[in-house]
Amino acid sequence: MNRYLKALTVGMAMVGTPAASELIYLDDVAGWEVLVDRSLGDGCLIQAEYEDGSLVRIGFDLNVGEGYVTVVNDNWGYLEDGAEYEVNFDLDSEPYTGLASVVHIADSPGVDIYFDNFDFLFHIAKKYTMTIYNDDMREVTAIDLGGTYHALQSAMDCQDIFGF
Repeated sequence: MNRYLKALTVGMAMVGTPAASELIYLDDVAGWEVLVDRSLGDGCLIQAEYEDGSLVRIGFDLNVGEGYVTVVNDNWGYLEDGAEYEVNFDLDSEPYTGLASVVHIADSPGVDIYFDNFDFLFHIAKKYTMTIYNDDMREVTAIDLGGTYHALQSAMDCQDIFGF
């Protein structure tokens, strides 16, 4: 049995119902956790926590057929629930702008940035550093992307199980 399928079977048995926990742990790869998010149509993702308190998720939302990056960090300051913000980020000093929706995880503010091109997630994963800025262009966090490519490949392997 595939190790992800085995882990998923064990994970589902442990959580019982999706309401008990939306995330199912599968594996650790290169400093990232590989997970399945039941609330996103069983979309697979990678997640890492950083010393500055950042929580970062990169994954696939199968409910809408898009990829996303979530960055949660208290350095965002106040973010209005339900609002959308323009977010600026650099990948190895190459600037990008995206539209982000506000999320809160464990009472910390963050943003979801969605991409309609899954290949862009691998573009991110091939870089070394992702620096995120708020709408005032103040740095929120700089994320070391080491190991991201291998971890995201594991998330793709996970997604193959769900017929992606």
